[in-house]
Amino acid sequence: MSLMPRTSRTTAALLLMTLLAAGGLSAQAGAQEADPASTPVTWGVRPADTEQGSERPNYAYALDPGGRLSDALIVSNYDDEEQTFRVYGSDGFITEAGQLDLLPAAEPSTQLGSWIAFPEPEVTVPAGESVQVPFEVVVPEDVTPGDYAAGVVSSILVQGETGVSVDRRLGSRMYLRVGGELAPRLSIDGLAVSYQGGWNPFAPGSATVDYTVTNAGNTRIAPGAEISVAGLFGLAPVSATDPEPLPELLPGTSVSRTVTVAGVWPLFVATARAALSGTVVTADQAAQADSAVVVPDVPVATAETSAAAVPWSAVLLLALLIGLIVLTVVRRRRRAAGEQARIDAAVAAALGAQPEDADRAEVRS
Repeated sequence: MSLMPRTSRTTAALLLMTLLAAGGLSAQAGAQEADPASTPVTWGVRPADTEQGSERPNYAYALDPGGRLSDALIVSNYDDEEQTFRVYGSDGFITEAGQLDLLPAAEPSTQLGSWIAFPEPEVTVPAGESVQVPFEVVVPEDVTPGDYAAGVVSSILVQGETGVSVDRRLGSRMYLRVGGELAPRLSIDGLAVSYQGGWNPFAPGSATVDYTVTNAGNTRIAPGAEISVAGLFGLAPVSATDPEPLPELLPGTSVSRTVTVAGVWPLFVATARAALSGTVVTADQAAQADSAVVVPDVPVATAETSAAAVPWSAVLLLALLIGLIVLTVVRRRRRAAGEQARIDAAVAAALGAQPEDADRAEVRS
């Protein structure tokens, strides 16, 4: 552990904003036994310049199972008082919003976060100074090959306005690729489609497509999705023009999306098709692996599902037209039947009068 020179307050503010945006760390309720600070504390962290790299935005390594390396974290205290920070590793995960975050402080890590070891759990940083804190990354012998994510975290208890102690955390991301066979794969789950039509029978409606993308492989993947909806027999296909982008996914993580596809004609069936493609994300790694890892392409994953897309407004209009036609035909038939009845009655009346006239003629003769 070594002291570093003071940096400016402006740099501190920029560094803090960068770390919060890039590190995905949030304030968590803490259960540490350390006395909380009574006033807000301003500090920052960044990767140290070591043999693993310099001026790095985060940590990125490549190690074989059983491999190990040494690195360091810079903790800068921009406060006017000496502060003591906890330092540790924490597993990373993808939030519902698709952002990388770290496990709460009270939740133990089981992967990369647990492979990060500091010589001491705490570091004391004098006011206005920076301290370089060494740590080791030790990969287990039996670990599965692939990509892992974690954070190198510094935290301090701060007493809030309500008197409740809050564990404030700052950290820097860490990515690790463990050597071995890489098998990138994406899967689509929960694909569903529903059709929404309007009252205008001569205008198309829209379809809502729900789906979940899962990184079913062992590498980091930047996925992309193409969503389309077609009618019966694949007629009138329409593609989603501006679907929400998918975030980078860690192995085993998922993200759900809902896409609205406009301009879909109600052709009695709406068939949604989702096609996923992706690119394996490879960071600039400090390579400690014995051999280079071959990175295969991500195979395309597709899925289809269908739902009813009945043009109810057109059906109603057609029913009205058929009703008018039937009503017109019935009226015409009734009118024709009435006229025929009058003709028949007149004929019958005429035929009934003919015998009387004949009898009168015979009497006269």
